Amino acid sequence: MDRKHGIHFLKWKYYYFSLKKIFLKKKIKQNLQYDTEYTCMFWKMSLIYTQFITVNGQCSRKICRDMMDFTTLTLTEIAVLAVSSDYFRSMFTLGMKEANQRRVSLPYVLSSELQILISCSYSGSLPLCWGSVYELTGTALQLQYQPALALCLDFLLQELNPHNCLDVRSFAEAFEVPQLLQGADDFVLRQFQKVACTPKFKDLPARQLMNYLRSHALCVSSEIVVFQAVVTWIQARPTARLRLAKALMKTIHFPLMTFKEFKEVQNHNIWSKHSLMPLFQSIFEDFCSDETRTQNQCRIYLPKESLVLIGGDHITDDLSGRSISKDLWFGHSLRSHTGFKKAMEWRRLDEMPDASFSHEVAILNRKLYVLGGKRYYGNGDILNSVYRFDPHLSSWERLADMLERRSFFSVVVLNDKIYAIGGSGDPDYNDTVERYCPSTNSWSFTLPLDLPLGGHVAKVLQGHVFVSGGQNTDYLSLSSLFLYHPETGSTYLANMARPRAHHCMEVLGERLYVAGGVTTVGESAVVDLLECEVYNPMTDTWTWFMPLPVPRVGAGSVVMEEKFYVLGGYSQEDYSDTKTIHRYDCVTQRWENVGRMPGPNNDIRACLLKLPKHLRS
Repeated sequence: MDRKHGIHFLKWKYYYFSLKKIFLKKKIKQNLQYDTEYTCMFWKMSLIYTQFITVNGQCSRKICRDMMDFTTLTLTEIAVLAVSSDYFRSMFTLGMKEANQRRVSLPYVLSSELQILISCSYSGSLPLCWGSVYELTGTALQLQYQPALALCLDFLLQELNPHNCLDVRSFAEAFEVPQLLQGADDFVLRQFQKVACTPKFKDLPARQLMNYLRSHALCVSSEIVVFQAVVTWIQARPTARLRLAKALMKTIHFPLMTFKEFKEVQNHNIWSKHSLMPLFQSIFEDFCSDETRTQNQCRIYLPKESLVLIGGDHITDDLSGRSISKDLWFGHSLRSHTGFKKAMEWRRLDEMPDASFSHEVAILNRKLYVLGGKRYYGNGDILNSVYRFDPHLSSWERLADMLERRSFFSVVVLNDKIYAIGGSGDPDYNDTVERYCPSTNSWSFTLPLDLPLGGHVAKVLQGHVFVSGGQNTDYLSLSSLFLYHPETGSTYLANMARPRAHHCMEVLGERLYVAGGVTTVGESAVVDLLECEVYNPMTDTWTWFMPLPVPRVGAGSVVMEEKFYVLGGYSQEDYSDTKTIHRYDCVTQRWENVGRMPGPNNDIRACLLKLPKHLRS
């Protein structure tokens, strides 16, 4: 593109966003959804505007030809505009005639908005709220003002909720912002049940609703949720939408419903329309089809991030011994079958350089770190190795070894550093803590723990490292919870209700959820612990929540989409493997069985990874 055409392109782009801003503001105020026909209208109307922008290169700017509103810009502010805005930088550096004019007319840009953008370049912040964010984002796009645009998009993505996500999606589609559009669509799909209960859901265009219903990212607890959403949408405008009922109902897996759920479908008043009776008869026959037809039916759900299992060990198929794994598995999809039956579809991701169990993992900059553990069952088999896995390159890199050999320890990421805390050395538990710096590929010791620990769990909550439970050098389980700081050491908090070690702990909803493990009875007896408890840091108190249905010692755990997953483990009573996966839902306050482990399930670790698209296809 030559300079002359580049200048015309910039001016067209300015007017294009100006017109979009006007029309979209009207549509959002009317609580209507954006329609793609407006895009064509914007382009046609932009052709009518032959009077291009005049740029004020020296002291003042006229806001609009019919508004006698002026603001003064200093030379410094003009320089700031050029640095922060692609639009102004091109205007001042590509030799446009406006660069030499004293007055600039910027139609549809308010002086107050421009001053806010200039202030953003100085302060790095914006006074954002829902009353102004759409206008400021539109202006930032219109002027290609990158610092403010990044803050506006972050605000829109972070403040998404069921009531505003469809408006945000309309805005993103109108202004052609792919990052924001994808974020809004993801939110709608993951929170579909809540979004379907909002008034704006009834205004969703048919094409977009169909895309949501066909998506494998649609997250619903049961098929009745999808049916209720479809009926709500149809009955909002029955005259125009009843003709779409057949196509919409095809997206619902009626055979997966329970008899109670289908009874609700059968009794719904939508079937009072005589024209829909043949459709209901077809649905009824589908629901009553024989079991061999329905057993292969399921709703496939693809999580946004993949649940990954690393290493571990398990009893061999012939029950003659144990096998240590070097495999990485990822949960490709969660499949909902008839009623409440669910299953995780596992796929092999890669293979570690060395087999290990009782190791630890960390995620930093979207890469997986695997640290320490044991390669076999003797005291001399404890590792201090560190590997880094890049899922996008499917490559492993050996990093600097830890300063201590560690198993049954814990790892956290804090301020872009990795901390390895306590654990079993050779042969006893140790109290040391060491920190890894990725930029220098080096380890260094920080302040030690107050006592040697193994089988404990550490997690970061609100920027602080919390350490719970574990065993001391006498192999007695502890009920302690304390804060660890690399420079100041340990600060003790309220004890758990029961001592426990080799348990799971995860951060969910600004609280710490603890499940499973073992506890000490008397002086030496070690037994399974099914009781679960949750810690509230605001009140420094513990409360019980629903106990685990089966023992889980040395299990993996992770929080995925606001649910607490506990995977694998074994029973201390008879050393049998626990091959199932359970997840806890804070809303229903229940544990749910979501399938079985793919192979190894003891002293295993789990994490969430963003995997490349070709692995998710």
